[in-house]
Amino acid sequence: MSDISDDDNEISFAVKLLGRVEVVRSEGMQILNEAVQSLKKPDKESTEKLQKKNKVSLFLSMSGIDILEHKTKFMLYTCPLSSVSFCAVIPTTPKVFGFVAKHPAADMYHCYLFQSKKFSHLLVSIIGDAFRATKREERLRGGGRDLIVEALRHKNKVLQRENAELRMRLSASGDVSEEAVSPTHTHTRAYIFNCFL
Repeated sequence: MSDISDDDNEISFAVKLLGRVEVVRSEGMQILNEAVQSLKKPDKESTEKLQKKNKVSLFLSMSGIDILEHKTKFMLYTCPLSSVSFCAVIPTTPKVFGFVAKHPAADMYHCYLFQSKKFSHLLVSIIGDAFRATKREERLRGGGRDLIVEALRHKNKVLQRENAELRMRLSASGDVSEEAVSPTHTHTRAYIFNCFL
């Protein structure tokens, strides 16, 4: 079952948390398969397998993924979307899905595995969409300066082509001295072009 909050900034799903596994790489279907296998034969140091499959609330927002105990709403894990590097449904077990996220304080990755009878594919799609939207927003906010620089470069090229074309038209008409048309007098040339147009 899913719930959308009043302000539509987050959505929650009730799913079963299968466990959290430390993984060596940040992405790939093989990592998810290995994580599922390690849950079947747990290693105490790298696997946090739950005694029974806990029902949790998986909260998805533009800022991250929060995993809360379903009844008590106690926060188990939180993962900023910027730390999520891979998310997929296990092809051999379509009810099981997982995502890989970088630990916020240590240089390690964890794979979070869940089971949902109906929503596995939908959740993977939503997590992917939220991740892409967050990255796009970061590029627009952080990359705003890059966009301005790129726009100015484009405008500069357009103006250079326009100046070259006008220079050729003026020199072909023979009405303007060679000095006014030469590239070293760009300010004069721009002023002269504006006067004739």
